[in-house]
Amino acid sequence: MSHLSQNSNSTAGRWYLAILGLVIAMLGGLFVWLMGRSFLRAREMHQWPEVACVILSSEVEERRHDENSALEYRQDLSFGYEWQGKPRTGSHLTLRGSPWSPDRDLIESRATEYPAGKITTCRVNPIEPDFAVLKPDSLAPGYSIWFPGLFVVGGIGITFRAITYRPSPARKCC
Repeated sequence: MSHLSQNSNSTAGRWYLAILGLVIAMLGGLFVWLMGRSFLRAREMHQWPEVACVILSSEVEERRHDENSALEYRQDLSFGYEWQGKPRTGSHLTLRGSPWSPDRDLIESRATEYPAGKITTCRVNPIEPDFAVLKPDSLAPGYSIWFPGLFVVGGIGITFRAITYRPSPARKCC
């Protein structure tokens, strides 16, 4: 193999590694951003004021998208609370409401956790007091953000090494 074709293969391989490293770093960065956003939103929710509330209704709702799909279930929930002297109602178990699931037993167990008449606490968004949740989001993304961060660091390392690599001069033998 001639020196020229060997050098062009080396250059193509370095470009490939540099681009691969950038893609890995960007994907890791995307997941760092998503997890960071989730963590900050959850942290904010944990700072919302807690107020007493009472579960007004808690039932299992079912739906079927079409005749060929399986039944899905969710907890249809309503609770009352008072904010600054004004009575309000909420319907969100979590920020996203009550998720649909094909597991009826799971949804029924959630519904029994919040039976009608139960007195509990909810967290009220002070900026939008008509919005309250019974369970704030988990802070777990903040504890796990290091993992996609490894992909950012590794991808940058791959790219840096590919760009700065200089092959050692060929040694002549004997």
